[in-house]
Amino acid sequence: MISDIVVPLEKDLSISPTSSRSVTETVNGSHKFVIQGYSLAKGMGVGKHIASDTFTVGGFQWAIYFYPDGKNPEDNSTYVSVFIALASEGTDVRALFELTLVDQSGKGKHKVHSHFDRSLESGPYTLKYRGSMWGYKRFFRRTALETSDYLKDDCLKINCTVGVVVSVMDSPRLHSIQVPESDIGMHFGMLLDKQEGSDVVFDVAGEKFHAHKLVLAARSPVFRAQFFDELDCEKNEIVVTDMEPKVFEAMLHFIYRDTFVEDDALIASSSPVSSVSDTLAGKLLAAADKYGLERLQLMCESYLCKDISVNSVASTLALADRHHAMELKAACLKFAAENLAAVMRSNGFQYLKDNCPSLQSELLKIIAGCEEECSSGGKSRSVWAQLSDGGDSNGRRTLLGCQRMGEEVSSSLDG
Repeated sequence: MISDIVVPLEKDLSISPTSSRSVTETVNGSHKFVIQGYSLAKGMGVGKHIASDTFTVGGFQWAIYFYPDGKNPEDNSTYVSVFIALASEGTDVRALFELTLVDQSGKGKHKVHSHFDRSLESGPYTLKYRGSMWGYKRFFRRTALETSDYLKDDCLKINCTVGVVVSVMDSPRLHSIQVPESDIGMHFGMLLDKQEGSDVVFDVAGEKFHAHKLVLAARSPVFRAQFFDELDCEKNEIVVTDMEPKVFEAMLHFIYRDTFVEDDALIASSSPVSSVSDTLAGKLLAAADKYGLERLQLMCESYLCKDISVNSVASTLALADRHHAMELKAACLKFAAENLAAVMRSNGFQYLKDNCPSLQSELLKIIAGCEEECSSGGKSRSVWAQLSDGGDSNGRRTLLGCQRMGEEVSSSLDG
């Protein structure tokens, strides 16, 4: 007789336990703030500051505030003050900070105040809301600063590092496969470099460039129409008469690699020139407009936007208007409106007056917008008021002339 034997099931201990880990760390970012014209900033008043451009670290925006006459009224301008401020909305943002006043003698004796690399008795500093600040009311005694190696050519340099504290859940997967970055641009670039399978040749001022119709057509609607829609689409050699070889080469670099030319090439081409349109970036913007390369055009706009100044804004504005660079045009108009007095004294402004009356009208509309913002408290100083700086008769005549022009433009728009 066979009987069933029942064996009690033991608890299965072979299943691996799951795990997770919380990691608290800092997301770090730095900003360099150059204060040019320190002696002119003195005397602006206790509690008044010069602010850096905002910069982003850890998903929040920050700014450096420099008080040339100090922040604390009780100190009677004995010290300069430096603070880091939370410039975006945020609640209980915990962060570490480092402020460095750069020694410009080359000796490396920087003045550093830092939370990093040291134990913190009460943990990271907490900023409660937008506008909260961390820093020093008595950052440096003014008399000592003005005779030190930190001040050179009336210029101060302040480096700031912010480390925003974040906690993340680290849950490692059993299997993880890393996927490399796309290398399609490298492969297409090799196709251009080796000229394999090329079926079209461009003659640019006697210099020959071998390329591939399908690649060009895929990237540019103008090339697509030229190669597949027009009657002379069978032509295998095309003469380009309105572009320099270096510009055409830079355009091909983008078409095949989807990247901007190296900064070294742009800098090398930026020897002193009379106009922004004579730089490689300016000529490449014109090429991008001609061939419908929208991404390249935006790259050129972004590059040129970084160098907008009082002396260059007029020529940059004219270039942007001529080649439909709307983002760059808007940036130029805004800069010109905010720095109107200085721009009107520049050589480029006369070119705008003589050759681009429509741009003057657009500039006046921007100025009107700035004036409305000013009247509502958004700006500390009237744009029109900049024109009367100095009180000379020419300035007053220019102010009145611009006001009349603004009235005429306004009335024509209303009509």
